[in-house]
Amino acid sequence: MANSPWSHTRSSSLSDDVDFEIKGQELQFVEIELDPGESAVAEAGAMVWKDASIDMTTVFGDGSADQGGGFMGKLLGAGKRLVTGESLFTTVFTHRGSGKARVSFAAPVPGAILPIKLDEVGGRLICQKDAFLCAARGVSIGIHFQQRIMTGLFGGEGFIMQKLEGDGWVFVQMGGTVIERELRHGEELHVDTGCVAAFQPSVEFDVVRAGSVKSMIFGGEGVFFARLRGPGKVWIQSLPFSRLAGRMLAAAGSSGGQSRGEGSLLGSFGNLIDGD
Repeated sequence: MANSPWSHTRSSSLSDDVDFEIKGQELQFVEIELDPGESAVAEAGAMVWKDASIDMTTVFGDGSADQGGGFMGKLLGAGKRLVTGESLFTTVFTHRGSGKARVSFAAPVPGAILPIKLDEVGGRLICQKDAFLCAARGVSIGIHFQQRIMTGLFGGEGFIMQKLEGDGWVFVQMGGTVIERELRHGEELHVDTGCVAAFQPSVEFDVVRAGSVKSMIFGGEGVFFARLRGPGKVWIQSLPFSRLAGRMLAAAGSSGGQSRGEGSLLGSFGNLIDGD
């Protein structure tokens, strides 16, 4: 594949590795290249296109190799996905032919697809509930419970988040532009509660009051900030989908999506003139 800032070519020292390239700017998709016998796991409905030699199979849960225990084990894995807001099923794409074959997956919202090698971040990553898009076969998708009551209520992510475990590549979807920060031990970062996309388990996730009472009421930033305390890496998104959806609903309002004359002194009278 062509070299780009968001591409990867396998290393000869790694056997369970996939090549990939992320294409696009605001509406991205990831193109994964598979060798014979290799597989990629993705959310149901995420596929854009695939080569004919790649078989597609729908499975319970995340399709990871450690999902044992027969039917009950698979049912438990599927139940974990359901709790995090995902589908009961994932789709496994396996290259059954010879040579190279490619399959691509797209994020459902405007933003960025971030490739993360789990063994480079300690083998575990905590994400927002709907972050997982696809991964190399073997990555496990579990549940991370937020034990602090205040953080679960006001942290923006609720009490249940996604936990991704393994040593392979995983591709997570985040809204808007994404930045990565590595916090030193004891270093703190205050973030809008909806903008926390992912962090390493070593990072302490809590909430802190957003300034004075006046700031909380009139500042427009909410009552609490998310407080991230190092050490570890954090990923921050500029446009959570919930914020985008809220702005769209507010713009539609009771007028059913028609123009409401924002910024016009004529207001509703102007709409009558315009024929709205």
